[in-house]
Amino acid sequence: MENRFAFIIHPIVLEDIFRKFKALRHLPRGVTEKMVTYLPPIKVSEITGVVSPYGEAVGNFVSVNLTSKQMLSLPEDKVIQKIIQAGKKAQKLGAKIVGLGAMTSVVGDAGISIARNLDIAVTTGNSYTVATALEGTKKAAEKMGIDYRNAQITIIGATGSIGAVCARILAREAKYLTLAARNISRLESLARDILYDTGLAVKVTSDIKKAVQRADILISVSGASEALIEPQDLKTGAVVCDVARPRDVSPRVEELRDDVLVIEGGVVEVPGDVNFNFNFGFPKKTSYACMAETMILALEGRFENFSLGRNLKVERVDEITSLARKHGFKLAGFRSFERPITDEKINNIRKNALRKKTDDKVRVH
Repeated sequence: MENRFAFIIHPIVLEDIFRKFKALRHLPRGVTEKMVTYLPPIKVSEITGVVSPYGEAVGNFVSVNLTSKQMLSLPEDKVIQKIIQAGKKAQKLGAKIVGLGAMTSVVGDAGISIARNLDIAVTTGNSYTVATALEGTKKAAEKMGIDYRNAQITIIGATGSIGAVCARILAREAKYLTLAARNISRLESLARDILYDTGLAVKVTSDIKKAVQRADILISVSGASEALIEPQDLKTGAVVCDVARPRDVSPRVEELRDDVLVIEGGVVEVPGDVNFNFNFGFPKKTSYACMAETMILALEGRFENFSLGRNLKVERVDEITSLARKHGFKLAGFRSFERPITDEKINNIRKNALRKKTDDKVRVH
């Protein structure tokens, strides 16, 4: 039996659509934006060479032709209908499971309605996104010389689906954990659950700025529409894992702070000689974690709804981590502000942080 999967993507901005439909470039932007809402989903490419010791999988990228802005601004039911159409296209191409990429996993009820309207399995990939974000953060902290066990770890957006499951997992090994979000009663409820499950008493706060300023390690997964974290907010030598879409960390941090490390979670190395036949900006043979989750489930023959809805489960994160290891998926490096970041750059950030800490001590004395 062929293990076929599909992954639904979409253009980020109109310029991405112009690359495929060159004639649209000559029309006024408003006209183009209106026209693309009528475009049917398209097969973008064939994905081959996903091979593990336990089998192989083949798949397709299928595109919903709406930009990120349109995903958020158009009526929700219209957007969901477009995603369902893309899922049905994937079905016709033979996929037995489909992954929801970028904003398609965020709209509405995070995949539940889409799954109800398809005859194949659906996943958002969020469980493996959490697993790789936490693994990436831990490795980044090591590279920056931070003692993970004794670091002040803070989660921004801790009451959201990804934030809450990150908090529950981190509480198994962190000593000092702060949960930050706007709703204090939901924070307190989560803190009580964590105390019951792990014995760790976590701090909670609705003061996002103060929480950011104290953090050695910061995982940011808010649902904010604008950047929450500015250059002046971050502690010298801090590691930030920005999992949010849109990003929580302002691009100005890259420009003005050469003493903090910002990563986007992990880049995943895919087993086999994978060819996506489509350039989404990653090094060869690597993918986003959400894409990888879809491939892992296809390799395993697990054609079932996996990561859906707003209530992610720790057990699912543990399970996909184990399956990833089994099939040979692994962390392959880091990305920062949409680009790969080298070990050399990380070493320079660490040196800058040490120099700044030394200078600050001298000034104090």
